[in-house]
Amino acid sequence: MTAEWSLREADLRTLTTPTLPAVLPGASFTDPASADVVRTHLDNVVPALESLRGQSGRLAAWGVELAQRLLRGHRLLAAGNGGSAAEAQHLTAELVGRFDGERVPFSAISLHAESSAVTAIANDYGYDDVFARQVRAHGRSGDVLMLLSTSGKSPNLLRAAEAAGRLNMATWAMTGPGPNPLALACDEAVMIDAPNANAQEGHLIALHAVCRAFDLEVHRRTPAAVPGKPGGGRP
Repeated sequence: MTAEWSLREADLRTLTTPTLPAVLPGASFTDPASADVVRTHLDNVVPALESLRGQSGRLAAWGVELAQRLLRGHRLLAAGNGGSAAEAQHLTAELVGRFDGERVPFSAISLHAESSAVTAIANDYGYDDVFARQVRAHGRSGDVLMLLSTSGKSPNLLRAAEAAGRLNMATWAMTGPGPNPLALACDEAVMIDAPNANAQEGHLIALHAVCRAFDLEVHRRTPAAVPGKPGGGRP
């Protein structure tokens, strides 16, 4: 252990920190290539937002319908891979917790966050079935399945949509540019016409927009809702 630690210290002493351009507060960065890629990324946010603006009606409709279903005791299941998994989990956290104002909690599960189930299913059945099998376990007629994917091509999400359809669940997709297989496999889709990273950023904005419409509908239907007393229950 001592020899290994000494070796690491020796290695560290041989490393040199590259000299970075001096940047004063408020000054422009002096590396043109880095500045260009950042500006290009930021410029690509604009078409993502414009794409969403053109689908604002659908986002509003999703928020209203989701509120109506969950108030009747139905559940949201959500899934994605990688960054899209984080976005899906963000949505379920908003529903189980709260978005802007106080309201009752609602049943929402991120399928990818069930780590033991995911690894067991992947080990026994293959990764393509990690979400479909959970949909079959947790989903009921009238529930909603939200699937997020920038490519719209993930086999595990496509199988989940198929499983949900057989259970008479509503299937919604948020994807990158369309047409794509996932958007076609789901009942409805919001497709963002932008590069993958910007489409994924757009997904978060879209989810927050859905949450705003969701909360508005919840408060319309339960103006005197008491925290801790959700409407309806699971069959």
